[in-house]
Amino acid sequence: MADSPTKGEAVSEIENPHSYPESGASGDEKVTASKVEDANAPRGLREPPPFIQSLTAEEREVLEVHLKRKIDTRLLPAIILMYILNYIDRNNIAAAKLAHIERDLGLSSVEFQTAVSILFVGYLLMQIPSNLFLNKLGKPAIYLPTCMIIWGIISAATAGCTNAAGLLVNRFFLGFVEAAYFPGCLYYLSCWYTRKELGFRTAVLYSGALISGAFSGLISAGVTWGLDGARGIAAWRWLFIIEGAATVAVAIGAFFVLPNFPRTTSWLTEEERILAVWRLEEDIGEDDWVGSSEQTFWEGARLAFTDIKTYVLIVLVFCIVASGTVTNFFPTVVNTLGYGNVQSLLLTAPPYVLAVIVTYANAYHADKTGERYWHITLPMWVAIIAYIIAATTTAVAPRYLSMMLMVPSVYSGFVVALAWISNIMPRPPAKRAAALAFINAVSNCCSIYASYLYPNSAAPHYTTAMVVNCCTAVIAVAAATVLRFMLVKLNRKLAAGIFVDGAINGRPGEVSTFRFKI
Repeated sequence: MADSPTKGEAVSEIENPHSYPESGASGDEKVTASKVEDANAPRGLREPPPFIQSLTAEEREVLEVHLKRKIDTRLLPAIILMYILNYIDRNNIAAAKLAHIERDLGLSSVEFQTAVSILFVGYLLMQIPSNLFLNKLGKPAIYLPTCMIIWGIISAATAGCTNAAGLLVNRFFLGFVEAAYFPGCLYYLSCWYTRKELGFRTAVLYSGALISGAFSGLISAGVTWGLDGARGIAAWRWLFIIEGAATVAVAIGAFFVLPNFPRTTSWLTEEERILAVWRLEEDIGEDDWVGSSEQTFWEGARLAFTDIKTYVLIVLVFCIVASGTVTNFFPTVVNTLGYGNVQSLLLTAPPYVLAVIVTYANAYHADKTGERYWHITLPMWVAIIAYIIAATTTAVAPRYLSMMLMVPSVYSGFVVALAWISNIMPRPPAKRAAALAFINAVSNCCSIYASYLYPNSAAPHYTTAMVVNCCTAVIAVAAATVLRFMLVKLNRKLAAGIFVDGAINGRPGEVSTFRFKI
């Protein structure tokens, strides 16, 4: 069950696990003393708390495995299900097109494309403020489900739209509220898992998008075939009503499942909380989220915006997302194979199922090896090949093969790139929150223009779209290469004991054990 305010306040007053005064001081005195000690301590890893020191290597390994399993079981299923619905509510307008939303609302091709793209305007505006607010509030177990209820209501209300203006307003506010979820979850995961664990967990989160791509097609096919005209309501309206209602129901359940942060989670034992916090500090040499008073909006944003690595990551992630914008119109692209609307919706499922498998495998191997660059660039080369095939042939078999390759390649590289952000900018939490939101927000700008690359007149090749996707994939590879060279150079400085801004540097006279993952 998510922490109640009473429990959260009680847990937040537990003494800092990195300082255990032997005196009988009160909880508040212990927190104050520990914060003073932390503030005066040089940057670098502090001594482990007594409980950690008392464990043998074997005992710690057993306890850590149990802790991770407990966190995974409580956290991952909930955020995956929430993200499935987040992605369905965002992209179900593509399926609604095949269910004749354009005809019923009298939309022109440009008006429909604008309805798709305007969601991302609201989505971009809210991401950074939302993530910084989440970091400051320190209550993801309340904030994320609340936002989910609101966007579920807005999504269901799409069924009531009667003209282009109403649809545009609805889509803008849907994006505005949905912006809280994905960057918020990326930050949320980085507050629970070490850098070597983030790649696979990010892939697990993003599998929600991939699973939604498969299920969305199946659900849309079922609704289009079975509910069109039921109770006098068109199939596309039923689509928004059903999926919006499901979102609200899941959000209510999430209130009782999601935890907040390790330091303030009541269903962990005191020993588990100590280990959960220490794991993160040991990973990068600094403490993570302590309390809302430690988090500042503007300092986190300033640190993110003044770090040059942020801008290289923006180019990298922007171009990966740009090359994958085909998924915004995937049912339309699949429809060019020449099958009926229901069959086309069914054919959208296999590429997403394959994408889940490939993404998991790529992220798992990236975490196991600690390598990031090749796990991003090799999938992007596969995507380049897929776009070339799609733009140069009308034969059904090679075109569907290209569609089978597009989704797995782009998404498998994308989730590793997302984990790379937290790997490169681990602390302080406010900087990490701002960087994740800023990079994700800018990267989604491409979805505003991409909608206009898929007019009905461009079928079946969508040559311009495929060429743009191909070029952005090449730029993504180039950006990843530049970033790799930068990080190798910074790691050499760290190994030589030279101070590196934005890294976790050792105490004076000591060489830091922190290294950027490449």
